[in-house]
Amino acid sequence: MAWYEEAVFYHIYPLGLTGAPKKNSYGEPMHRLNTLLPWISHIKEIGCNAIYIGPLFESVGHGYETTDYKKLDSRLGTNEDLTNFVAECHKQGIRVILDGVFNHTGRDFFAFQDIKNHRENSQYKDWYCNVNFGGNNSFQDGFSYENWGGYDLLVKLNQHNPAVKDYICDVIRFWVSEFDIDGIRLDAADVLDFDYMKALRHVANEVKPDFWLMGEVIHGNYSRWANDGTLHSVTNYMLHKALYSGHNDHNYFEIAHTVKYVSDMVGNNLKLYSFVDNHDVERIYTKLTNKEHFLPVHVMLYTLPGVPSIYYGSEFGIEGRKERFSDDSLRPALNYEDYKDAINTNPCTKLIAALGKIRQNTPALCYGDYQELELKTTHYAYARTLGGKSVITTVNNGDNDAYMDLVCGDFAEYVGALKGERVSVNGGRIQVRVPANAGEIWIPAELCGESFAPIKTVEIEKAPEPKAEPGEQPKPEPVEQQEEKKPEKVILDWNKPYEDMSVEELQEAILEKMRRNGPVTDYMLGTVRENTYRDSLVNWVKSFQ
Repeated sequence: MAWYEEAVFYHIYPLGLTGAPKKNSYGEPMHRLNTLLPWISHIKEIGCNAIYIGPLFESVGHGYETTDYKKLDSRLGTNEDLTNFVAECHKQGIRVILDGVFNHTGRDFFAFQDIKNHRENSQYKDWYCNVNFGGNNSFQDGFSYENWGGYDLLVKLNQHNPAVKDYICDVIRFWVSEFDIDGIRLDAADVLDFDYMKALRHVANEVKPDFWLMGEVIHGNYSRWANDGTLHSVTNYMLHKALYSGHNDHNYFEIAHTVKYVSDMVGNNLKLYSFVDNHDVERIYTKLTNKEHFLPVHVMLYTLPGVPSIYYGSEFGIEGRKERFSDDSLRPALNYEDYKDAINTNPCTKLIAALGKIRQNTPALCYGDYQELELKTTHYAYARTLGGKSVITTVNNGDNDAYMDLVCGDFAEYVGALKGERVSVNGGRIQVRVPANAGEIWIPAELCGESFAPIKTVEIEKAPEPKAEPGEQPKPEPVEQQEEKKPEKVILDWNKPYEDMSVEELQEAILEKMRRNGPVTDYMLGTVRENTYRDSLVNWVKSFQ
């Protein structure tokens, strides 16, 4: 059993949380990382035992345009600050993984600067993809190159080049020896070369026992990335989407279908990284139509199969809406002093702390087999069974109480871990009431030892409707948008290499392969149409068996 199988993560975007300037002047180090030291005890107090923090290393702006992989961003401090931060986390029993931005670098990275200065004579001209000295780019360098996501600021590394592979592997060894980290989250893993990732896995196995490699994968068959030869885990974006939309639409069938779909894809042994928000998507409190659903959403996050993660600030119920040209509102600066008593005063924080404690004291939630017990559009029950003993989760997204009669096994009594309610077992079944817009975790009383005590949380209050200012006209009700025009039919040539297909052809190829495996839901269709990144689509279409 590896440490990450029992982990509850706390995700920190450090440049945002510390209020660092948006642009790096490469000046004297500012020791902002040290302001995060008080947060470590808070992270432990809310039941998290692992931190994912990043990006951290010298960069131009948002952190993903790396300038130096071996130097802490000067806006955050020095390498010594990072060493001390990890050491303090370890002292408090918290593991640390960093962001590994190994798909691309920034333009200030030494290899790219050498190409600018020496052009065809640069020894690093093969470090990047498709460098063409007969072309040009948006910075007017007099040569072109492949970028990531259409941004010339992000220069795509040539991962087939052994020198690049060796350099990045050396970076991982350096991070372990210098900072004693416990793992890496690979940025843009869904467009990384697979032999490149296998090399990274080889180093991970070498540097430290149970060193964890987790990858950012948005679309595709997760088992193609997460397996014995490449990564230990990937981000479960499918569950992320299902958790909020399944509540907004009062449709637990979407969540249950997603759980089964992912389970069939990866099996029972792989534990994916589960989340309801992060630095790239809107805050869960913003996404939820009914703010009371904050409770059942998080009950499910902590009890469904996977490794749960909380994004900094969301345990306080803060808002964050994605903007067209900026993610700044998703990555705000927070002052620890403003939240140091939140566990006693904020119902959202109380809930997250309770769930963290419950998960840490209930092995079935980490290792137990999943079984669906009852499924309706508005209420849902499932069990996690370990050693013949089942822990049962019940959730309700409706505005009326739900009553369930559930198979539970041969026990005398169950205890509601959040509210402390006790229910007797009768003929191997329990009958429970689940209040409107709420949830509960039912644990056999015999498993509730001295280390476990039910925590009576308070309900998440419904957000009040905003009042109009004096003289302000009330906002009109939203008008239904016209149905989006369907894309024109694409005729596929299956003899054409995927690499030569257009984005539209790749999307249609993916949909066709999905149709061969079963019905294509609106959700599945939407995820395909929303993905316009060629590399990601090529990897996705290849991921089908």
